[in-house]
Amino acid sequence: MKVLLINGSPHEAGCTHAALAEAARVLRGEGIETELIHGAAQPVRGCVGCGGCAGPHRCVYDDDVVNRCIEALAAADGLIVGSPVYYASPNGALLCLLDRLFYAGGCHAAHKPAAAIVSARRAGTTASLEVLNKYFALAQMPLVSSTYWPMVHGQRAEDVAADLEGMQTVRNLARNMAWLLRCIEAGLRRAHELHPLNGRGARRAPRRARDSLCAFL
Repeated sequence: MKVLLINGSPHEAGCTHAALAEAARVLRGEGIETELIHGAAQPVRGCVGCGGCAGPHRCVYDDDVVNRCIEALAAADGLIVGSPVYYASPNGALLCLLDRLFYAGGCHAAHKPAAAIVSARRAGTTASLEVLNKYFALAQMPLVSSTYWPMVHGQRAEDVAADLEGMQTVRNLARNMAWLLRCIEAGLRRAHELHPLNGRGARRAPRRARDSLCAFL
């Protein structure tokens, strides 16, 4: 199993990365493979609503990180998106990425657990989480929770490392993600074993949470 982590900060080694790196460390300790993509380190164009992605489930603009994220999401079983808080909202470049990611490749997201982690110096965190969680809800993704809202505080990466409650919340979120992924995998495996048509050359039950809806769209 594999979780894709998208860093929505323009700073590749900043506060948001510190939180995502801790989540990835815990996931790997739980036996979950991880992939981290820096989604806002370079400029990301916004969606122009051309509809060219409808057939290939890729964005027609291939000069930034969006199509790489679509491919990574298709291969992943879960998703964690991290963002700094700017003016009580996620980073604008990340929102451009997510608009195009879910519009073009949202069929790869359905039924895969997802979570958001935000980083702020002080305020705007819950408003930013609400914005990010809407993407997951519209894409039929189960939302992974923690023991508090998944947020960290600080102005530098070392400040985030010192945010003991925030980092523990991130660790708990990662463990909950791993638990839910194992539950889904076990349920799909059992469904495959019990499927009345299994092994007869007819349509089989899906084995993995990553089985995509794109094939049906």
